[in-house]
Amino acid sequence: MIVVTESFQIDNESAQAGQQVALREGYSPAVITVSGKDRPGVSAAFFRVLAANKVQVLDVEQTIFRGFLSLAAFVGIEPGRLETVTDGLTETLKVHGQSVTVEIQDTLVSSRPRSSHVVVILGDPVDAIDLSRVGQTLADYDANIDTIRGIADYPVTGLELKVTVPDTSPGGAQKIRKALAGLTSELNVDIAIERSGLLRRSKRLVCFDCDSTLITGEVIEMLAAHAGKEAEVAEVTERAMLGELDFEESLRERVKTLAGLDASVIDEVARDIVLTPGARTTIRTLKRLGYKTAVVSGGFIQVLDDLAEELELDYVRANTLEIVDGKLTGRVIGEIVDRAAKAELLHEFAEDSGLKMYQTVAVGDGANDIDMLSAAGLGIAFNAKPALKEIADTSVNHPFLDEVLHILGISRDEIDLADLEDGSYRRVPLER
Repeated sequence: MIVVTESFQIDNESAQAGQQVALREGYSPAVITVSGKDRPGVSAAFFRVLAANKVQVLDVEQTIFRGFLSLAAFVGIEPGRLETVTDGLTETLKVHGQSVTVEIQDTLVSSRPRSSHVVVILGDPVDAIDLSRVGQTLADYDANIDTIRGIADYPVTGLELKVTVPDTSPGGAQKIRKALAGLTSELNVDIAIERSGLLRRSKRLVCFDCDSTLITGEVIEMLAAHAGKEAEVAEVTERAMLGELDFEESLRERVKTLAGLDASVIDEVARDIVLTPGARTTIRTLKRLGYKTAVVSGGFIQVLDDLAEELELDYVRANTLEIVDGKLTGRVIGEIVDRAAKAELLHEFAEDSGLKMYQTVAVGDGANDIDMLSAAGLGIAFNAKPALKEIADTSVNHPFLDEVLHILGISRDEIDLADLEDGSYRRVPLER
């Protein structure tokens, strides 16, 4: 199919308002699109025709989607060569099974948008209704979706939308953020929105809570099981995570139940720790990209030391159980790692790494993570209690820590390629 619009007018005012391009004198701006089944030689043939007609290339975008090619070019053409270019492309690309469209533009402005925000949708599955509702919510606030790309097919489906939000002032997207957060539980997908550009890419330190975030269980409950007090301790833990109890007070109360236990139970519990699905992939990928990684825990350093060393974490802080004559005394020693301390430690890690706080990410699940997530440049609530979700920048409600990578804009293809190159690639079958 060929569509040619021959009349054009350079709109200088519009050109000044958008992305300007340096068009040769006497040339007309045009958009050429090519589409069809992908096969070798299409792009080469396309540019060969343009070269023969002295076409100026201003912008190009080419994608391959499920075996189909889409090639678009913003170009400058001498008016006298328009018909030759159109006929040449049509005849040359016909043998490749491609359709061609040529449209002369009436403005010199490039159509490539400068998106202000990125929206990430993660779900298992993601359905058309999810995209429909997200799209309508964005439209309700006059936000435009500029591009959409897939960023994950495992363990969840992930889509990244680049969006232009009209109000670009600080906090200008807060109403949209709140509206999208309301869709999360209703649609059973995770939705994150943040500013695009260098600010998003500047993140360089990710700090994780440990219990029920980096690992699947609660260490103190695992220890309490050896004392026959698991149910009692679990009830206090739940109240503390909901914010109903002061964390330090609740910690000391729970640790009392461990008095008299042989210190060897610490090694037993350490061996029984189960990492959250995707934890190794997440830490490994962050380290490859040069991120600093940390864990800050209201649990116990004696249990976490070996794990932190195995994962090659840069920083680890937790509480210290008192041990006397090979027995737990039921007390903790030193400064308690509580809600306030977690935020202070995040500041300490950032300063030690030479980073600003906007370059930090914090991931946690309970009320004692509120200060840390509030202080971070990006706070992610991971399968969290309501008190934490209310203050977090975004929430993850699927049990895969990999979602943190996708929220940061790291695609599954990039992760898999790196894993294939060093032999660590594996995909565990998922229960549906």
